[in-house]
Amino acid sequence: MPQINVVILGAGPAGLTLGNLLQRRGVPCTVVEKFDREQLLGRARAGMLEYRTVELLKRIGLADRMLAEGHPHSQTEFRSAGASFCLDLPSYYEGRSHHIFPQQEVVRDLLDGFEAAGGDVRLGCAAVGLDISGPQPVVTLADGSTLTADFVAGADGTYGLGRATAPPGAIREFTMQHEFQWLTLLATTPPSAGWTVYAQHERGFAGHLLRSDTVTRFHLQVPVEDTVDDWPDDRIWAELHARLAKPGWTLSDGPIFSKNMLEMQSRVSEPMQYGKVFLVGDAAHIITPSGGKGMNLAIADALELDRVLAAYAATGDATVLAEYSTRRIPDIWRAQEFSHALIHMMHTYPEGSPDAAFRQKLQQSRLWQLEHSDAYVRSFAASFVGPLLPD
Repeated sequence: MPQINVVILGAGPAGLTLGNLLQRRGVPCTVVEKFDREQLLGRARAGMLEYRTVELLKRIGLADRMLAEGHPHSQTEFRSAGASFCLDLPSYYEGRSHHIFPQQEVVRDLLDGFEAAGGDVRLGCAAVGLDISGPQPVVTLADGSTLTADFVAGADGTYGLGRATAPPGAIREFTMQHEFQWLTLLATTPPSAGWTVYAQHERGFAGHLLRSDTVTRFHLQVPVEDTVDDWPDDRIWAELHARLAKPGWTLSDGPIFSKNMLEMQSRVSEPMQYGKVFLVGDAAHIITPSGGKGMNLAIADALELDRVLAAYAATGDATVLAEYSTRRIPDIWRAQEFSHALIHMMHTYPEGSPDAAFRQKLQQSRLWQLEHSDAYVRSFAASFVGPLLPD
């Protein structure tokens, strides 16, 4: 049976998860990352881990710090028109819940685990070329050295070599530019609630999300033409206080240390493979942050790619490689549908947008069902918390 080696482009959640999984099976692999250690671990991103992600980190022995320092997350509150209701998701999904642990800390644990087991990771070492013309892919690094592999995992994001090297026509991309924009920020302030708060307001959506005992993530829907300069801190806090207002509840504010504008885009690439190159995580798909699915999909990609490569190594049957896309794409579209539905359940349509009044009424219907229909909530909880980890 074939003995394979793999080059992984990118040391984010997808690349490092794949590296750890391959390493556990004794498959030689090298992880190449353009950022140095400080840059890699300093990027604050997502923080909501699906049930299956938590179970996978437990399975590979990298969950100790997450379980000790993170927090189980079971409740989600919805606010609209001065009213609110809170869902206890585990009670609708057989006791399963999310876990809150910042993405950069997940990356830290994955990196430490990979290195501790002797993994080959090249930090601060950009991949500048990917040659797929020969029998084996060849990756060229910025220092002029090369890495030859049986397979390449392109886990290097939207603008990385993995996606950019795909031959014309090899991959079809399905894209959507949403009509909303977020101002997303991190503040040094304890959470004002022990759960996620989604607020629908006439001036736009606002979100309060957990990150740690001392840091809170906030989202604000803002006009698509706005820039960060249009939103000084005092205006941000005034708007958050107004949109998240609830009788008897106080929003804690504090210094804002990260502030970015986020266009709402979605993309899915089909298939997620060309030749001996596989696209993983953001290289294969982009999803809006609504619902916290991005990192979780990336880790699920890595798990499935490891399974496919193991099947190939065991049988030598190259046809099994196509199963990577076949098995991942339905899950990715399910997540896209959930994220899209959640956006349209909580956002305010700009004045003058097509059918705005009708769509706002549909939004109110979805919120009513979420509050009053057990069947609706069970479906929502399963989609939000995420599927089970495959055996």
